[in-house]
Amino acid sequence: MKRRRHDLIKQIIREEIIETQEALAAALCARHVHVTQATISRDIKELLLIKVPAGGGRYRYAVAPQEGQRFSETRMRRVFKDNVQSCDFSENIVVVRTAPGAAGTVASALDASAWSEVIGTIAGDDHIFVLIRPKEAAADIVARIQKLMH
Repeated sequence: MKRRRHDLIKQIIREEIIETQEALAAALCARHVHVTQATISRDIKELLLIKVPAGGGRYRYAVAPQEGQRFSETRMRRVFKDNVQSCDFSENIVVVRTAPGAAGTVASALDASAWSEVIGTIAGDDHIFVLIRPKEAAADIVARIQKLMH
């Protein structure tokens, strides 16, 4: 069932402009697949879906070019250069400020990275909290992010 749903999600976002999780849930429901918002959120993360410009300042979900693989250094650099505006840290939390609507894409890149210090991320619309372990590594993570921004 999960694999079928994942295949259907990929088909939907290739054929339609899907801007929100709610729109994706509605598109699935129209195809007789009923899911919760939590399931949609997990599916987006598992499929490594990204948000790309849809025109008019809007963003839509898209299948990442290297679906199912870790973000390459080149791809990380592009995502960060295009979307990250600043970052700072306090204790073991790094706060990343992004362009509006881009936090999910950047958080997905961080989640899929091979950075062992990154425990996880929480993304809003334009900010991300990145939980770091050990806390002494937070400054190094900020430096890595800043390097990818330029």
